Parts: sequence; C-alpha cells; structure tokens
Amino acid sequence: MHMLATHRVRAKDIIMMMQMQRGEEFSMTIAWIFIYQFIHNNNERPPPSRGPAASAFSSTSSPSSPWSPRLRRGGVLGEEAHNATADEAHWERRAEEARSFNRAAYVSDPVATLNRFNADVLRATTRRRSLARYTGPCMATNPMDRCWRCRGDWATDRKRLARCVCGFGHRTVGGAAGKIYVVTDASDDEMIIPRKGTLRYGVIQDRPTWIVFARDMIIQLRQELIVNHNKTIDGRGAQVHITGAQITLQGVQHVIIHNVHIHHSVPHGGGMIRDSKRHYGLRTRSDGDGISIMSSSNIWIDHVSMSNCSDGLIDAVSGSTAITISNGHFTKHDHVMLFGASNSDAQDEVMQITVAFNHFGKGLVQRMPRCRFGFFHVVNNDYMHWLMYAIGGSMNPTIISQGNRFIAPDDVNAKEVTKREYTPYDEYKEWVWKSQGDVMMNGAFFNESGGQNERSYDQLDFIPAKHGKYVGQLTKFAGALNCHVGMPC
Repeated sequence: MHMLATHRVRAKDIIMMMQMQRGEEFSMTIAWIFIYQFIHNNNERPPPSRGPAASAFSSTSSPSSPWSPRLRRGGVLGEEAHNATADEAHWERRAEEARSFNRAAYVSDPVATLNRFNADVLRATTRRRSLARYTGPCMATNPMDRCWRCRGDWATDRKRLARCVCGFGHRTVGGAAGKIYVVTDASDDEMIIPRKGTLRYGVIQDRPTWIVFARDMIIQLRQELIVNHNKTIDGRGAQVHITGAQITLQGVQHVIIHNVHIHHSVPHGGGMIRDSKRHYGLRTRSDGDGISIMSSSNIWIDHVSMSNCSDGLIDAVSGSTAITISNGHFTKHDHVMLFGASNSDAQDEVMQITVAFNHFGKGLVQRMPRCRFGFFHVVNNDYMHWLMYAIGGSMNPTIISQGNRFIAPDDVNAKEVTKREYTPYDEYKEWVWKSQGDVMMNGAFFNESGGQNERSYDQLDFIPAKHGKYVGQLTKFAGALNCHVGMPC
C-alpha cells in the first residue's frame, strides 16, 4: 500500500510537470506510458479506478473471471494489459482475425450485389402508392426504410431493423442475437472501468448487444469510443448526440450505427482505454473522425446526421469491406468520406462499399467519397453542395454512379463531379468510373473512364437504379429521425 500511495503522488507530479511543459493532451499520453511502465517494473498494479465497478478489479477477484486482474495471457486484463508488447500482440491478433473475416465478406461478383440493390429500389418505388402522389402520415420512400419505418411496433420489434440493410453490407446483423441494453447515463468518465448504464459500458461487451437510449441525451466522449463485435447503437425514440471524440470500429464485424447525431469530434491524446471486457490498453492520439472503420466488415451506418468533425466524417481503411452507408445527412465539413487511406495499402482491394440515399448538404467541400482500390456503388444520393468536387479517387477504384442528383456550385472551376487524385490521363483512362441515370444540374458533369474495361462493364446486365429525378423523394427523410414510441417513425 505504501508503494501504491507513492505511485499516486509521483503520477500526479509527472502529469503536472508535463502539462506545464508540453501541452495537456500530448503530455497525458506520455505520462500514462511513464506511469504504467514504472508501476509494472516495480511489480505493482495501479490502484483500481473509482466507481461502483471497482470491486470487480480488486485483488480478491476470481482468477477465472474474465474481469480478473490476474489473467495475463494475450493482452487480457492485468499487468500484461498495460504492457506495450502485449497490447501490440492483441491488436495484431485482432487484425489477422479481421483479415480472415474481411476476405470471407468479399463478394467475388459485385455486380450481382449492385443489381440486387437496384431491383429492391425499383420494387419499393413502383408499388400502388407512387412516390409522387403518396401523402399519407408515414412516407417510407426507399427499400431500407420501407422495411421498418411505417410500422407502429418498431419500438417493440427493434431487431427487425437488422433485416433491412441492402447493398454490400446486407449481411450485417449487429447485436440482433443479443439482449437489449439501455443507456441511462450520459457520462463518459471511466475509460478502464466504464459504469453500467453508459454507452461505453454497452459497446465493450463481448456478447452481441442491442443498445438503446432511455431518453434524449448529449454524450460527450472523453476519449475514442471503441466498439466491440456484434453491436447495434440504436438511437430511435430519443434525440442522441455523440460529440467530443470519435467512434472507432477496429478489427470488428457486424456493427450497426443507427439514428444518432455525431458532430464536433476532435483529436484526443489517448491513454488507457478498454475495448472489450477482457482487454484494455494504451491508445495513442485519435484522429477526430466521426466514425473510423479499420479492418472491419459487415458494417451498416444508417440515418445518421453528421457534421463538424476534425478529420473525416466517415473513414474506412485497412481492408474494411461489406459496408453500407445509407440515409445519412452530412453538412459543414471538408473531408467527408475517405475509403482507403494509403496508395501502398493493397489490402483495400477487397473494399466494397454502398453509398445510398444520402443527402450531402450545405458546407461540404470534397470527398463524397474519395476512394482507393475497391468497388464502390454510389446510388440515389442528393449532392446539393460541394466546393471542390464530389467523388474522387486514386489507385484504380471502380466507381459506379447511378441515379444521383449533382448540383454543381456556381464556381466555374468546380463544375466537375469527379477528381482523379495525382494521376495522369494515360493511367486513369482505364479506370472504370461510370455514370448511369444521374441528373446533372447547374453545369455539373461526370468525367467517365474505362476504355476496354468500361466496354466490358457495358456488356454486364446492370439493373438500372431509380433515375436521379426521384432522388429528392428517396432522400426526403435522410438523417436522424424523430421517432416516437407507439407511432410509425
């Protein structure tokens, strides 16, 4: 006890000195590294965090418990979890597992997925109640929304949502196999031992979990929120705003993020953060994305409203695949979506992403999305504003643009929808970038390419998407919805 007390004093001194000399966020990260190395070298565990869950980490915990500090193997909780080598091994193991899942999620015939998506849209919009004339109390105007929105029992049958995803993320089930967990506490004070009732406690569970919210709340994350496998964050029935730090999906599968507002995410200095019930470790500085997807597959992001983040709104990198981003409302941001972060990261060749029914609104500059490698279906989105360009890429991505509406800015130098990043014509002329059924307004134009590759794609049996003239209806309810229990949403 005397040594632990001494450690507490020394820890405070270290943090105070480094904050004065280097700046708070950076110095906190370095201080944590120094403190835990010091304690580890002296064969003492750091004191348990405050709060009602602290007893689960006491020295009397059962060695067989997954929460036990005595478990040391593989980066699980205990001294090894604070060791940089064990942490690195933990994330390398997660990355290798993720690569296997990502390869399994890869679709060898992406055109079949594209056609299935377009067929679903056509079925959903050619029924007896047409888009132009339907004026009933609930208007669900695209196939994903028609699957659940106009049902009065959505609050008692929440998991029906998991059957509604289309596109490359169509296999995503989120936390449908698990129990419902209710967020009752909007705080985010404990990174290592999150309090039960908080969002952070819900997302670290090792079992499938369907997360809902007891009331309207603003959750200001103190550090990045690391989401575990098989999770659904379902904001229906409340107005939920997540701010402060990014949401991170790293080496995970089957995650749904639905009906929440995400904004004003900024970089944070890192520190000791839990990513599952069995592991926590040292995290370095986060980027300040809204949602960061790394080495993950079977992901569905739906009905989110996002703006004003420090880096990207949604970034998908490191071989992530089987992703659908739909019904989103995006405003006030520079780098909107980045799919593939490096020209040298060839694992992004398996990346397959559907971007559908989104509203790209005021104050956006570029990257809606910006793609590397991979296959990207950009369908029935409404591009109301951009300052530089809408869709860009490098490293030979395949981009199929169908049924979008592009309204160019007044700037005569920014009329082109597309941009090939740092690539000469002789190279990009063979890239397959196609525009079908898009509506071009205010001088907008899409620079197609493909050469022999494009002609081979012309011979494929593309089912046409709904024409771009219907985009206003298809995206009418983009963004987080105001759903009330007992009523159609």
